[in-house]
Amino acid sequence: MNPQPSLFNSWVLENNKLVNKCKDKEGGQGVFSQDLNQVHLRWCSSEFHKLMKKIQGVPPHLDHTPLELAVVYNACVCSVARCQFEEAQLLLTQAAERANQITGDDPGTPEPLLIRTFLRSVRTTALSPCGVYLLCLQWAIWLATSQLKTVQEFQREISSHFEEVGGGVGDQARARGKISNVPLFIMEPKRLMELLHISTSLSQGVERMNEGQTSEALSVLRVAATLPGPRDLVAYTHLLSGSSLSKMGCPHMALQCFRKALETDSGCVSALYQSVLIYRQLGNAQAEIQALRILHSTLMLPLATEPSMAGIHPLSSSLLLSSQSLSSLLSVPTALSVLHSLALKCVLHGRISEGVEHYLDLLAVLQSNEPHGINMHAEGTTFPRIPELYLEAATALLIAQRPADCMPFCKEVISITQELLPEKVVIEEPEEGSGTETRDVCVKGHDKLWMILWASSAHLLLGHCHTQENNWNQAVTHYTRCVNLLVKVHFKKTGFPTQIEGADVHIKYGTEQCILQRLKGLSLAGRGISFTQMDRLKEGLRDLELSLQALPEASSAGLWCGDVLWRLGRKQEAAACWEKTWSLTSQPSVDNLPVYLQELHSGPLLDSSELRSRIQKLGPT
Repeated sequence: MNPQPSLFNSWVLENNKLVNKCKDKEGGQGVFSQDLNQVHLRWCSSEFHKLMKKIQGVPPHLDHTPLELAVVYNACVCSVARCQFEEAQLLLTQAAERANQITGDDPGTPEPLLIRTFLRSVRTTALSPCGVYLLCLQWAIWLATSQLKTVQEFQREISSHFEEVGGGVGDQARARGKISNVPLFIMEPKRLMELLHISTSLSQGVERMNEGQTSEALSVLRVAATLPGPRDLVAYTHLLSGSSLSKMGCPHMALQCFRKALETDSGCVSALYQSVLIYRQLGNAQAEIQALRILHSTLMLPLATEPSMAGIHPLSSSLLLSSQSLSSLLSVPTALSVLHSLALKCVLHGRISEGVEHYLDLLAVLQSNEPHGINMHAEGTTFPRIPELYLEAATALLIAQRPADCMPFCKEVISITQELLPEKVVIEEPEEGSGTETRDVCVKGHDKLWMILWASSAHLLLGHCHTQENNWNQAVTHYTRCVNLLVKVHFKKTGFPTQIEGADVHIKYGTEQCILQRLKGLSLAGRGISFTQMDRLKEGLRDLELSLQALPEASSAGLWCGDVLWRLGRKQEAAACWEKTWSLTSQPSVDNLPVYLQELHSGPLLDSSELRSRIQKLGPT
């Protein structure tokens, strides 16, 4: 039985009013509040379901099938937008079954073939566009649930149908605003087609990259860049092209692609971050700092300024691009992590005043009550823990010749760690050829060790502060406290019983050995130099020689050791010490060490040209 025209028209009007309400609401607050948007989507979905039940309350009929499928389409879009994929799939299955009843096809057709059967049966009829709508939704579900292989299997058939009715769909879409009895769509099928085409190409490009087929990935992505679609997705095609070129060893071409991504969508922060990584790879520190600054400024922009796709594309690109690999490529650090990288990079590359300001800004945010969007204990995060951050900020202030501002940060670290310091820590040194298994340590043991390392570092920096103020007695006191903390750490060979009683924890040998040696060498050097300034030359010589044993590449210790030997009348030994120090041109890399463990040269310095002049006056040995 065909429903009365008045009833049919009332259903069309109800659908169109719902569509207009949904679009108006989305346009008003699409990205302003995700929670509110989800509430609104649930309401829309519920209303379309109610209308669908009304229409499906009568037997299926050819005349009102387009309206029924339009309402099903709208309800499915809402379900997919809410990630209710099973619900959307059930709606599609039921709609295809009812449509197949009209065309006389077997209702027992297996679910994956239902839409194909319907499409074939209506291919040359007026219902052909309706079949495309259903196919679009099925495609969206497959893509959102990472069924890319299924999409590829249907790719040829999908393209064939789009070529046949794609233009007609567009013409109908343009006519909808002019004819009151034509059902409206919450998202125009033509726009959905475009979104699905470019999203599928992006997913295929990522899949090729994962398989190591970077050239093939680049070809797919370059074709995708010519497709119509939202500008954020077009920007992603350039971004992923750049990532492919980077993998192929073409960093400069990759940078050009990242620039295109930003020109296409200024909010593509992933392109900015990938540019940072390329500049880091090229060793272009100044360009990296500039890119980090722009990235941080962009991340700090309020979300409301982002281009809203609500009301145009209820289905977000992130929903359709569900690949974990793609998510990894598109991920960027938080604004705080970027600010920390910027501060550290400025300090390491001589832009000290900028670095200090960035560190102070970072600490101000952390100490405020505002949410800063970072889990400092999250897996994989590179954001330092609070004591490390204080020590880094203190180092920046020390290099900037601001010892009075540096001291409070050091004292705060000492206060934080004071109650947590262990009495002793034993580190097991690995046996020959033991491999990486000996690096497995318990987290608790590491934390105990790091309490000692942080407290020692804080005393080291306090010693440096007092040397800048020429307060040698206080400098000696803090360097000595640093050394006294370090002797809490003991080493033993793996497999041998420990001779140390009362050790709090036993951990395996790791990179902490290098850190301990540097702390020992730097603190003894600082104390030795302080002793020389107090004319306690023998004590100074003892500490400087011990420093060189722990840290042979310490240039300050080497130069001052030679100076003490000279002042003690041992001039030939002094000359040999200086020559050896100058010969250490290739020092070991300390890039992976914390900035507060670098040799800062913050104390009194010796003029190498004046020392060379002394050697020349000394004459040949």
